[in-house]
Parts: sequence; C-alpha cells; structure tokens
Amino acid sequence: MARKKASKKSAKQAANLGFEAKLWLAADKLRSNMDAAEYKHVVLGLIFLKYISDAFNDHHQKLVAGKGDYEGADPEDPDEYKAVNVFWVPAEARWSHLQASAKQKTIGKLVDDAMIAIERENPRLKGVLPKDYARPALDKTRLGELIDLIATIELTAKSEGETTHRSVDLLGRVYEYFLTRFASAEGKNGGQFYTPSCVVRCLVEMLAPYKGRIYDPACGSGGMFVQSEKFVESHGGKLGDISIYGQESNSTTRRLAIMNLAIRGIEADFGKEHADTFRHDLHPDLRADYVLANPPFNDSDWARKDDDVRWSYGVPPKGNANFAWVQHFIHHLAPTGMAGFVLANGSMSSNPSGEGDIRKAIIEADLVDCMVALPGQLFYSTQIPVCLWFLTKSKKADKKRGFRDRAKQALFIDARKLGTLIDRVHRELTDADLDKISATYHAWRGDQPSAKTVAYEDIPGYCRSATTAEIAAHGYVLTPGRYVGAEEVEDDGEPFEEKMPRLVAELHAQFAESAKLEKAIKANLKGLGYGW
Repeated sequence: MARKKASKKSAKQAANLGFEAKLWLAADKLRSNMDAAEYKHVVLGLIFLKYISDAFNDHHQKLVAGKGDYEGADPEDPDEYKAVNVFWVPAEARWSHLQASAKQKTIGKLVDDAMIAIERENPRLKGVLPKDYARPALDKTRLGELIDLIATIELTAKSEGETTHRSVDLLGRVYEYFLTRFASAEGKNGGQFYTPSCVVRCLVEMLAPYKGRIYDPACGSGGMFVQSEKFVESHGGKLGDISIYGQESNSTTRRLAIMNLAIRGIEADFGKEHADTFRHDLHPDLRADYVLANPPFNDSDWARKDDDVRWSYGVPPKGNANFAWVQHFIHHLAPTGMAGFVLANGSMSSNPSGEGDIRKAIIEADLVDCMVALPGQLFYSTQIPVCLWFLTKSKKADKKRGFRDRAKQALFIDARKLGTLIDRVHRELTDADLDKISATYHAWRGDQPSAKTVAYEDIPGYCRSATTAEIAAHGYVLTPGRYVGAEEVEDDGEPFEEKMPRLVAELHAQFAESAKLEKAIKANLKGLGYGW
C-alpha cells in the first residue's frame, strides 16, 4: 500500500497561506451588527457564485479560442460545460455582470436572480443556493462592498519558482477558512456542525480511504468528504476513486455541504432531502467501506424505535444517542469495512442505562480496532473532551491490503499531551502530531501507508496494544490512560541516597523564603491599615 508523497507544488502552495485571514478581517468589518449565523450564508453564497463563474469563464475562454478538442465548439452551448463537469452560468449570473452592478440599489435582487438562474440551469443545485439578498434588512451598500472584496480573490496564483496555475483551490481554501471562522463566531449553537480540520485530517489519515464507498450519516458541511478527496489526490489517486454518501438533518447545513463539495467538483449522494438519520435512514441498503463521522455529542433528544434492526448489540438508552450512532455505523459497514468517528470521552467508560453492556458486546465481537484520546480545546463549539473510535469488521491478516492479524487485540493511543494552542482557548493538532498518531496506528496494523517501514512498539504513556482479555479485566473500559501507563522518566544518574537529602534541603529553603515573603506582605498591609 505504497503512499505517494504530495507534490512539491502542493506543499509550497500550502505554505503560502495568509490571504484568507486578511480577506476574513475585511469581510467581518462589513458584517457590522449582522448575526454571524445570518452573515455566513451571505458570504459563502457569494464565494460559491464567484467560484462557479470563474470556472465557467476559464472554460469559456478555451471554447472561444477553439483549439484542439474545442475546435468549432459553441461557447454558449451549456452541454460544452456540463461535459467537463463545469456549471453552466447564464449571462445574468456571471460575476462580471454582478460586479458591474455592485453599486446599484438593486444589487440584492440581481444576486437573487443570479442564484435562481443557476439553479434553473443546473438541476443538481436545485434548492441549494441562498436567495434572500434582496431582503430589506441586508444593507445593499455593504453587499456591494462585499462583492468588490470577493472579486479580489485572484484567478491565478504563483508560488516561488512555479508557473501560473488556476486558483480553484484558492477559492476552496477561502470557503473552508470562512466556515471555520463562522463556526468560531457562532459559538456552541452554530458551531455544532463544524468539525475542526485537524480532527478530520486525523480520522482520514488513519483510515486512509484510497478507494471505495465513504459514508457520513451526520455530515454537517461536508468536511469529512473534502479531506477524503484531498487524501486520495495527494497520495496518487484521482477524483472519483471514492463514492460519497451523506445525510444531514439540518436543511441549511445540508445546502452548505452540497455547495462545499460542488466548489471542488466533488459529487455526492445526500439523498433526496434533509432527514433525521434515526427517523429516516436515507441509505438503508448502503454497506460502506469507510464510515467517517462526528455525530452530535451526548444527544438526549433523539427518536428511538426499540425493535430497530440496527440495535444488534443492545437497545441504546433514550437519554443518550452515543451508542445508537455507534451501532448505526456498524450496521452500515461492508464485511471488510472500517469506521472512524468522534465521540465524547464518556462513551469509553459509561455504564448507565445499558451503555456498558453495549460497549462490552461490541468489544467481545472484536470490532474495536483503536481508541485515541485527544487533547482538549480542539473544538470551537464545545469544551467537552473527545476521543476517536476506530472500528473494523475484519482484523484478520490480509496480504493484499498489508494488514497483519490483530484478532482479539486493540490499540490504545493517549494523544492528550499533543497539540499547540493557537489562541487562549483553541488548540490544534500540528502536522507532526497527525503524522505521529497515524504512523503509530499504521505500524500497528502493518499496512504502512508511508514509504518508510516502521516497526510498532508499545510506548509507555503514549500507546499500547492490549488484548480483549485485558480489556475485560478493566471492566470493558476503553479509556487509553488505563492501558498506556505512565511515561518513562529518564534516569539522571544521581544516586537516591544523594538526591533525597538535596531535595529536602531545597524544600526547607523554599519554606524559609515563603515565610519571609509572608512576613513582608503582612508588614506592608499593616502599614496600609489592613493588618491583623
């Protein structure tokens, strides 16, 4: 399972970020008093419009030039665009037309008309695009300024020593960055749909979904799918090597997901409508090769049907949907399928209302492959500590896929000490952190997606491979800290009979210094009339 390195071009391009932050600051200034949840759709809708218009113009120029395969082609024939997976953009919806009218009082209606025209000409986008730019509450002067601002996203970008290339990725990057910032701005209520990019990358790097069917039944804005496609492409695969299936209960968020994937030319089956996964499973017959998900944490407001076919390991409690999600994922796995998902830490050890019995049954069925405890402060929407679960339907050795036999074993990784604070309240897993976690897992499995072969070994305080019997001895608790033990401390070579007297002397000196400071503080307070 050789893993191809990402190209130097993409590595350099990733290093040349920063303009997204400047663009965000400018766009945020134009928000004024508008609520972030409302402003999000104004901005992201315009970015989407800019993207498809740019892609249209790029292909339009090729057709006008009429060279090679495009000789004699009609630049105004919609089929010429649909044949290369480019959205047909009618004249009234093209960015140049909207930007030329940005200062007019009717700009809101013009944008709405553009969205309607695009949906009319592209059935795949029907009912997806925002169409309320003409509403009186939206300041049209600021809307025009926002259009001018988004127009500054260059059509081409140059990296040092590289040729000019189209900036489809630039617009995609802006879109993704804005989704992140809006998740932060909206707080707990609005951010529940957004999974931090580093957490998604961790799931994707560990599952390594090169080919097959990928499913996310709580897909939010589609970040899992975007990262999966990025993974495939950066490791030598191509767009289309994976088939995507998703479901989302929130109609607005579902539209964001469709736009998020469309902006990158990714097609997905989201079902015919938004729907609650437990009430109405839109993909009942799907058996996926990979399940990637971040379902709502500890959801107490969910619909349970006691005789549901999905409850193979026990009926989940009405007050918490965690193990309803886990069993839903298992139900939809193919015979050799793998699942990676985020859950609250409580899922690893909770026993009330039958949760412990369900977890025990899943462990005894040998479905648990790996558990990862993550550091805190990764999410914009919650401070609840979270973990990653990895399940598999088959732990048998597979020479074709490179898997070693791990029957009746599970890997535990304690990654709580990893991550870097990016501000006072948010932490991110770095590239080095992600490489460390995924390399540990792949070394344990034996599939080695990297070119460098690494032998797995237990590391005290970080990772350990445990048997099902050991897990049973711990009461079927899956918390990594129970298994990895304490980190080894390097011996400094100082004999104990010398170290102990030295430490005691240091402690006495610190006590004496503390007493002096206490006496001085009391004297100062007495001088101010606050003595006792």
